[in-house]
Amino acid sequence: MSVALNQKKRLSPAFTLIELLVVIAIIAILAAMLLPTLSKAKEAGKRIACNNNLRQLGLAMRMYVDENHGVFPPHITASRWPDKFYDLYGKNLKVLVCLSETTNYPATITGSNNVADAAPRSYFINGWGDFFYNRLGPSDFATLYLSGTYPVGIKENDILHPSETVVLGEKISARGDFYMDMLSRTLTGMGDDTAGAVSQDRHSGRGEGSATGGCNNTFADGSTRYYKYGKAFDPLNLWAVSDADRAAYAIQY
Repeated sequence: MSVALNQKKRLSPAFTLIELLVVIAIIAILAAMLLPTLSKAKEAGKRIACNNNLRQLGLAMRMYVDENHGVFPPHITASRWPDKFYDLYGKNLKVLVCLSETTNYPATITGSNNVADAAPRSYFINGWGDFFYNRLGPSDFATLYLSGTYPVGIKENDILHPSETVVLGEKISARGDFYMDMLSRTLTGMGDDTAGAVSQDRHSGRGEGSATGGCNNTFADGSTRYYKYGKAFDPLNLWAVSDADRAAYAIQY
């Protein structure tokens, strides 16, 4: 009986070296085919998480506006919007950071007097530059508004297209800006044109700076949507308020 078993074992087929190499090659090919799909699925999850962060911030924004008689936070250097919304987004500073960031510590402005403004941050808020430039004129816009000492925010009723006007958007990791001061240098010759700080290609592309993919934006009505690269600025600049400025300050990328 044992002799028959031994003969059966000797006759059992086994992998040759060539067959083993073929199997390894097939596995490698299948893995190479699956990795891009897995990578896309992972990035899609990060994009959704980022979208959810902005949704929470959008809800906090809406509660702030409702509690402040329909007025958005002012463009000031003390107690900026992350601090203004702090209690309203549950004091959860993780909401301020997108999972698709290239660094765990996206830039902010140091030396803030509160934990929220000093925290790493992936987002910034509309500075409403076109609106207040038209409202205040060149001199007061430069000396009061851009310096961060003008205490009045834009009223909700002044935003003509709330569902198509960006309030919160993603910023480039290396920039610490709190406000997207659109065309401030062009309008006044002062300050920094922070339109270039908008991150438009963080998600679902080849990475930041690749001009591919897109980004998430929260609008004045509280909704949050994904926009492909360049679409928030062209054919209309969705960071601008008036119809004339939305067309005049459109930027083609």
